[in-house]
Amino acid sequence: MSQRHHMQEAVPPPKMDLRAHAHNERHRINSELHSVATQVSSGLEPDDVHEPGRAWVPSHHHDAAKGKASALKRVPRHWKVKAWKRRTTVRKAKAAVTRMVAEQA
Repeated sequence: MSQRHHMQEAVPPPKMDLRAHAHNERHRINSELHSVATQVSSGLEPDDVHEPGRAWVPSHHHDAAKGKASALKRVPRHWKVKAWKRRTTVRKAKAAVTRMVAEQA
């Protein structure tokens, strides 16, 4: 079993709360962009519109430099894994069944 949260004192927030927070952030960003678009389309010069700065963009859950470093360390996965083999077998079985049904009909 996973030991991911066993050593931490704090329990991670429920998924529902995380999804609600993400939804609120997306709504806030879209509202800001909509207000800018409305002002420009109503005749205000684009140079005069107060465009929201970098602060309105939500922060990502990890550091960009850390993400790039871990991506460089990651070994590329082999393409032929068990899931691929399983999917191929299922596809072949389906094709055989459809051929058999077509021949009987």
